This record gives sequence, structure tokens and C-alpha cells, in this order.
Amino acid sequence: MFISAINWGNTLIDLWHSTGIYAMFQGDGWKNLIMIVIALVLFYLAIAKKFEPLLLVPIAFGMLLINIPGAATELYNKETHSGLLYFLSLGVENVIYPPLIFLGIGAMTDFGPLIANPKSLLIGGAAQIGVFLTFAVAALLVEPEFAAAIGMIGGADGPTAIFVATKMENLAGKAGEYVPIIAVAAYSYMALIPIIQPPFMKLLTTKKERQIRMKQLRKVSKKEKIIFPIAVTLLCGIILPTALPLLGMLMLGNLFKECLVTDRLKETASNAMMNIITILLGVCVGAKAQGSTFLTLKSLAVVGGGLVAFIAGTCGGILMVKFMNLFSKEKMNPLIGSAGVSAVPMAARVAQKEGQKELPDNYLLMHAMGPNVAGVIGSAVAAGILLAIFA
Repeated sequence: MFISAINWGNTLIDLWHSTGIYAMFQGDGWKNLIMIVIALVLFYLAIAKKFEPLLLVPIAFGMLLINIPGAATELYNKETHSGLLYFLSLGVENVIYPPLIFLGIGAMTDFGPLIANPKSLLIGGAAQIGVFLTFAVAALLVEPEFAAAIGMIGGADGPTAIFVATKMENLAGKAGEYVPIIAVAAYSYMALIPIIQPPFMKLLTTKKERQIRMKQLRKVSKKEKIIFPIAVTLLCGIILPTALPLLGMLMLGNLFKECLVTDRLKETASNAMMNIITILLGVCVGAKAQGSTFLTLKSLAVVGGGLVAFIAGTCGGILMVKFMNLFSKEKMNPLIGSAGVSAVPMAARVAQKEGQKELPDNYLLMHAMGPNVAGVIGSAVAAGILLAIFA
């Protein structure tokens, strides 16, 4: 069949227009290139530095995919409601993935240290001051829904931050504006816990306080561990129903772990399902971070506000321990207060490491795990409070 020179010309022009090279120089193409560089930085942090690799790797890859010039048309096309990542992202937009992540977290979490030392709940609660302090200040500068999403970074809990950000952007009618930067900031700060927390831990404690030894925790019975998730669900559900999507799934997963008659469900929730949802959540969140919507002044507000929230949460937990020590015969090491944020078990490990810098044979890990798992509950409750305010 004879093809005219004109048809060949049109074909080549169409082919050129379909390439990423052409798209790179159109509109906000330069922003996509910046986002690709950011994705490469996240790859470095996750792979070389091992900072939260299970989530930063899929987030960075989703960011890389969506910012390849011209790729959004095939992967995440909002106008035609098509593309693989568009449909997978419905699990984020309809806040399905974060509660399922909490189900897996619950199946992997031992609440024994918290049950053995109930005072840990106060420490975990105090660490949420970063959430509400940042929310109150940010609300003076940006829309209140966005301020709530920024404040939630202070809980140091990625799924909860995504959950609240998604809810808030839906309430504000700004779909896709909050979640990407909130998620990247939340997981980045979680990954940087070993760098961010220690200076403030030393600033707020004396050498003598950092050398405090704590008695071994009592052994918690299996009956207590079974009753705990049921009791927490009932109590928190009656008082704050808005916390149940996260808190209920957390406690269900923990009940699978502790009741000893649902081993298959526990294994599925903590392994296969957890891994699948982690992949989907990470890639989909990264895919929302397109240069045109990500590189804005709001992004700078999130970076700054999220850091303040995270630091305030760390300080709040430490100061609560110091306050409680004023009225207690058995002193607690204030370093465990830094673990009141929800990053399990990284925050507890940082407390252990900092304690051993002062006394190499001082083991704080299990004592720090109490406030650490209390922080998981605290972040879910904080999310419920914020949602109740706006509801």
C-alpha cells in the first residue's frame, strides 16, 4: 500500500508528540523533573540509609512513575477516569488502605508493656500535643482542614496521617491536594527519627535522668491481653466513634494475635495482607505527588509545620515523664517519653540507644515500648478527635 510523504510526516509528528521528551518541555514539565529528583533522593534514603524502606521504596517508585512526562495519561488519568493507578488509588481516596494497615499493625503488636505499665498511656497521650499545637497554630495561616492534616504528622504515624489528610481534603473539596505531601512528609520524618529526636532528648534531660534504671516489668497474663483489645474498642468506641475505623482495626488485629484460636487470620493480617496493602498504599500515595500539584507554597507549609509537630510530640512525651516523676517514688527514665510518638518500634529503639550511651547495661527497650504502643492508640484517638471537630 502506498503511503504518501504527508502521511509519513503526520505519523512522525504524532509519534514525537507522544514521547516524554516532548511533554517535558510543555507546561509544568520542569516540575516533573524536580519530582523525579526528589524520588531519587527518597530511593537513596530508603535503600542506602535504610530509612523506612518498606514504604519509602513504593512511594518513591509511584512518584517516579507519575512524573515521567506523559505517563499520567496512561497511569492516572482523572479526566477519563482510567489507568491502573487511578483505580488502585480508590483505596486511598475512600480511606480503605489505612485501616487495613492498622489491622496488620495490631496483629504484630504486643501491648504487654503498656498493660504492665498503664501510666504509659499518659505518656503516649502527652506526645500527641504536637498534633493539636500545630493544628491550632496552622489554622491561623491556612484552611482549618489543611491545618488538621499538617498537625497529624506530629503523631508520627503514616497511615493515620494519610487517613486524616484524605478525610480532610474530601471535606474541603480539594481532592488530591493534601495526601501526597502529608504522606511524604510523615514517612520522611518517621524515617529520620534517629536524627531528629536525640538532640531534643539530650536538651530536655540531665545526665542523671538519662542514667535512671527501671525495674523489670511484671509478666502480663494471656487473659489480660485478650481482654485489652475488646475493652479498648468498647471504651473508645462509646466515647469517640470517629476513631473506630483505625482503632477498631488495630484492636481486631491484636485480638487475632492474642486469642490463640485465629492463627491463620493473624498470619494473613500480619504478613500477606499487610505486605500487599503496604505496596498499594505506597505506590498510590507516590502517584498522587505530581509536580504540578506537589510543588506549591502549601508543600513548604507542610514541611515546616510537620517538623514542628513531630518535635513538639517528642518533647511532650519527655516532659510528661519528668512531670510524673515529681509525684512518683519509682522514677522513670525520661528518655522513654520520646517513644510516645507512634513510630513502632523505631522510637523505642532510639530511646534504648540513647540510654545505653550513658549506661551500656541499661536496657530501656521494653519500658519504651509501653509509651510507643500507647502512641499508636493515641494517634488514632487524636485522629478521631480532629474528625469529630469537623464532623
